[in-house]
Amino acid sequence: MTKRAVVTGASSGIGAASVRALCRSGWEVAAVARRAHLLEDLARETGAVPFVADVTNQDDVDRLVAEVLAGGGVDALVNIAGGAFGVDTVAEGSLADWEKMYDVNVLGTLRMLQGFLPALRDNGEGSVLLLTSTAGLVAYEGGGGYVAAKFAEHSMAATLRLEEAEHNVRVIEVAPGLVRTEEFALNRLGGDQQAAEKVYEGVEKPLLAEDVADVVAYSLNLPHHVNLDQIVMRPVAQAAAHKLIRRSS
Repeated sequence: MTKRAVVTGASSGIGAASVRALCRSGWEVAAVARRAHLLEDLARETGAVPFVADVTNQDDVDRLVAEVLAGGGVDALVNIAGGAFGVDTVAEGSLADWEKMYDVNVLGTLRMLQGFLPALRDNGEGSVLLLTSTAGLVAYEGGGGYVAAKFAEHSMAATLRLEEAEHNVRVIEVAPGLVRTEEFALNRLGGDQQAAEKVYEGVEKPLLAEDVADVVAYSLNLPHHVNLDQIVMRPVAQAAAHKLIRRSS
């Protein structure tokens, strides 16, 4: 029987790559994001079903849940939607940026969880996957609001795992380090393409969205009794949060 997953943040980056990976491995995927034209392109490519919704808007999430569940149950909720904005110190951080990061990374995830958990429990073998970050495990200067938001999401995964085990819902956390995508650094740095390129400058083979997506699909395709609680993945060049090898060209 075909399994069904809901993937947020599906219009680009790790979200879009995860939709592709799950579709390739036989899942039916509800692809969720704000940008309709990108979702439509992805749907034509993969066969995923597009749903336009903003996880920071409760009305959007309520409508999304109703529309998805009208088409059947769900086996997995894959929370990819998130992002970082700004690299200011805590002392100089923008309150608006912090609020935006908390809303999308933490409250957006909470809205989706509260919407789909009843269906995942009813499934009998439901799965939740949260894409967090190594920023949620080790703080770094200039991380400020993003570190705070990802620490919160990491804690949410751990708490949810304790609470949902009795309902046979497995909770998987995938925490990547440096991943080169088309938008993450660009969005964080206010659209400054040159500054975004410098984030990856000299780094041989940073992780790509497809690398993370392969891990997402692998963890969900394991037999349901196998729970990969937390998967930390980095490029070899990033030995730790504070050690990144850059080589001159």
